[in-house]
Amino acid sequence: MDKTNNRQWATTLRSGRTIPAAAVRLAGLGGAVALAVSGCSVDVRDPAAPVPVVSSPGLATPTITPGHDAAAVAAADMPFSAGGTLAKGVPVGLSDGLKEAPGWTVVKDNVAGGSQYQRADGCLVAATSRANQWPLVSTDDHASTVALFKYLDPTILPEYLSTFSLRWGGDADKPGPAVEVLQLERPPAGAAKPTALLARLFGTAGSSIYVSITCNDADALASARTDVQQRLLVVPPG
Repeated sequence: MDKTNNRQWATTLRSGRTIPAAAVRLAGLGGAVALAVSGCSVDVRDPAAPVPVVSSPGLATPTITPGHDAAAVAAADMPFSAGGTLAKGVPVGLSDGLKEAPGWTVVKDNVAGGSQYQRADGCLVAATSRANQWPLVSTDDHASTVALFKYLDPTILPEYLSTFSLRWGGDADKPGPAVEVLQLERPPAGAAKPTALLARLFGTAGSSIYVSITCNDADALASARTDVQQRLLVVPPG
């Protein structure tokens, strides 16, 4: 996505006008991939949210929610139905563990909240986490995640999406809890490559994670998705 389009999207979001379908509709799955890997982020910020202030490096003061047991939430599975157990407004993140997986290298390391990884066989993974996603929050995390996919491409219907799981914190080499996400996978059309898109919007936390996996063939995609599932951990708040 070029800089002109980025400015147009930003202007539209600030003004509150509806985004034209032509500006956000992706050209099939290939368009969704281009959106993810070209650096155009899933950044649906609340217009009322404060602008982040850049501060000097130092020890960060942890966010504490009275009566909230962050350790217990991090130690348990995070299905869509458990989204309400998260602390209000404390973002969920993504680890950089995929760079430790055999055959993978970092292409972009935490640039504007997103990272890219490439495997020796050509598979490419783009992973992004975002805060202040309140405009897309719906009745629950499942509905909110469907809204996220529809924001990316209005032609996506709920029945196109399937439930998948990623690791919910813990260590990559040890058994641990899982977090439910939604997955979009379509056979390649024309010159497009096989791709899987994984996402979840955590409504209570007001944040989202979005991962795209693109490979040269279906077998490579299945293998890369397993690497993502084992190494690219979703990081619980706190």
